[in-house]
Amino acid sequence: MKLAALLVVAAGAPLCATTWYVTVAGLGGLPEYDSRFAELARELDKTLQSAAADARVETLTGEAATREKLRSTLESIARQAQPQDELVLLLIGHGTFDGAEYKFNLKGPDLGAPELAAMLDGVAARQVVVNTTSASGGCVDALRRENRVVIAATRSGTEKNATVFAKYFVEAFRDPSADTDKNDALSALEAFRYADQKTAQFYETQKRLATEHAVLEDTGKGEAVRAPSAANGEGLLAGRLTLVRLGAAQAAARSPVKQRLLAKREELEGQIEKLKYEKAAMPLEEYRKKLQALLIELAKTQAELDR
Repeated sequence: MKLAALLVVAAGAPLCATTWYVTVAGLGGLPEYDSRFAELARELDKTLQSAAADARVETLTGEAATREKLRSTLESIARQAQPQDELVLLLIGHGTFDGAEYKFNLKGPDLGAPELAAMLDGVAARQVVVNTTSASGGCVDALRRENRVVIAATRSGTEKNATVFAKYFVEAFRDPSADTDKNDALSALEAFRYADQKTAQFYETQKRLATEHAVLEDTGKGEAVRAPSAANGEGLLAGRLTLVRLGAAQAAARSPVKQRLLAKREELEGQIEKLKYEKAAMPLEEYRKKLQALLIELAKTQAELDR
């Protein structure tokens, strides 16, 4: 497949915004896990290094995957990041939960969820935190915040077996089928759903009892859910954050003229999704009129992009 330049942008965000992408491969406990985690991180790094100039990529593996190195990396980003920027943090490895606090296993001191939250709170940017470790559900309460998407491979800290969610989340970046709405852009929500479905299929194929159930929270005040939707209010922000562009959208991002049209299209798509979440709170006729107006404008914008 042809991978697009990475642009983690919210609908309507300026195209001059910077994308900061940090991937950390923690300890595996056994050599086979160490190798697996590091390879996944390198695989994603290879994809991201081919991204657009506005994507800043930092991948921490081996000796560099420490609590202090991650702290210094996030502090450096905090000194440079602007509110319109985006930060995506992916944690790959093992995690533990003692009933009160989640910790990410790293070389040297482990990293607790409250400490990680404090690091992230210092970064003035919209954020996507993807924790693919065992027991990662135990980190959600500490990490959830407005303008932050939190994805965890397990629904609680008590699901402590090794996970496969990371493999499929990384795979989403290179599988065209993950782009379910076929708009040449992979959103954080689409990547979550893809990885969750693939994980479920893995356990079914292996005829094993599933020991991980991924969850998402992106309102900053709700409960993490298995199936984000307008009904439970979760998933709107995740659906508006693009992780990677594909095909025509990738080509359009390279053209100054089409960049503006692409930004307009993404803004309209975001408004449509927001309207769907608000549907239950407005008269049906008002909803239909607003939706029709947005769809007409979206069609006009797409026609200009296709020229």
